Amino acid sequence: MSNRRYLLKDFYISLAITILLIITGGIYAQKVWSLEDCINYALDNNIQVKQQELNIELQQEDYLQSKLTMLPDLNGYASHGYNWGQTIDRFTNQFATERVRSNNFYAQTSVTIFNGFQLLNTVKQSKLYLEATKYDADKFMDDISVNIATYYLQVLYNIESLKTAENQLEVTLQQVERTKKLVDAGTLARGDLLTVEAQAAAEELVVVNAQNALQLSYLDLTQALDLPSPEGFEVEKPDIEIDKDIKLLPSPDNVYGYAVINRPEIKAAEARLDASDRGLSIARGSLSPSLSLSASWGSGYSGANKIGENPYMETIPIGYTANDILVYSDITQYGDYKVKPFSEQIDDNNNQTFMIHLNIPIFNGWQARSSIQKAKINRNISEYNLALEKLNLNKLINQAYNDAESAFKKYRSAQKKVHATEEAFKYSEQKFNVGLITSYEYNDTKKELTSAQSELISAKYEFLFMITILDFYMGKPISIEKYATD
Repeated sequence: MSNRRYLLKDFYISLAITILLIITGGIYAQKVWSLEDCINYALDNNIQVKQQELNIELQQEDYLQSKLTMLPDLNGYASHGYNWGQTIDRFTNQFATERVRSNNFYAQTSVTIFNGFQLLNTVKQSKLYLEATKYDADKFMDDISVNIATYYLQVLYNIESLKTAENQLEVTLQQVERTKKLVDAGTLARGDLLTVEAQAAAEELVVVNAQNALQLSYLDLTQALDLPSPEGFEVEKPDIEIDKDIKLLPSPDNVYGYAVINRPEIKAAEARLDASDRGLSIARGSLSPSLSLSASWGSGYSGANKIGENPYMETIPIGYTANDILVYSDITQYGDYKVKPFSEQIDDNNNQTFMIHLNIPIFNGWQARSSIQKAKINRNISEYNLALEKLNLNKLINQAYNDAESAFKKYRSAQKKVHATEEAFKYSEQKFNVGLITSYEYNDTKKELTSAQSELISAKYEFLFMITILDFYMGKPISIEKYATD
């Protein structure tokens, strides 16, 4: 019976998972994803993005704590206990031998008045680290957006490559049928048919490879989105046409001039440089005298604190030993007494202190000087990090510009080559159909057309990606809509 219960439990769990996957797959199948949809989904659901958000929350707590440290502290203490055996009571300063109850109460507060502005500079430093952490998160999300755009454009590239391969195969298959008829009519030799059929088989392999490449690019994109499966996933397929003049490309200097002021990685490095300046001020503050105030209150209660009328203690003789030594009883206390009331003892034992503390550093093993030197080194490191970030940004922008310019030129050349090879192929096809050229010559012309079309697609998406990156560095959202034709 127990095993049956476990089997039913496993069955229900598997059924629930299956239903969830079916529902999820249905949702994906019903949705056609644009580039903006993919980017927004990744930013909303990526686990690493959520980790970045938690890092910001941690830094916010550090910033809050640095501000609260400037407030006075307040601590309280209370105790309740019993003592057995001989002891000196701390309130009566007398021996107590019986069980004694005691209570202690204490409260203390202190505040720093001046410590070389270390607390104030710590607050400012924590705020700068918070800003740097936020900029780090922005940079991380920008990187995710660029990665998603890369995978998305790769999908579009493979879709277009597959379409081109299928179109070329369709043309070749049609040519196979026409060649069969020409062979049957005796216009062409059978060898020409075999050559065309071999070309069709080779192009079928190209189509299969293109299909595999498309499936892999879909897998890369869905994995980047943290989706469970590419099954049912579909992207928008806009018709992309590059008609803009190369002169419309923003210059690298203009792009860098904007990016160096607005990019989050630069702002993060600048914030950390400012934070290192504050760290240097904190270290120098340790050389300054510090002034603080403290106050405390304390009181307590003791069960050994007794009051009464003429209490006295005596011993009573109770007999003689065999050696004629007089033996006395234990100490006996007589008189009318009672334990002093709790409220009276609290008033009597009341104690307050108020102190001013001045600490003047004279020698502490060179720790302060060493801290200052380390802070200077950290500041230099932060300064170099900022310079390195600016240098890398400038390199990336110039590289993107050069790649975009090169891709645009290749695209224009590929357009001309496609147009020329299309005309050449049409002419060759006509000549082949009437037997004026061989199948080898026909296939060579067709291969040149296929190569030119592939070069055009590659150059188009290379330029599209690079111009998108330049727009991105100019603060524009990542989008390919403006390059889509209606």
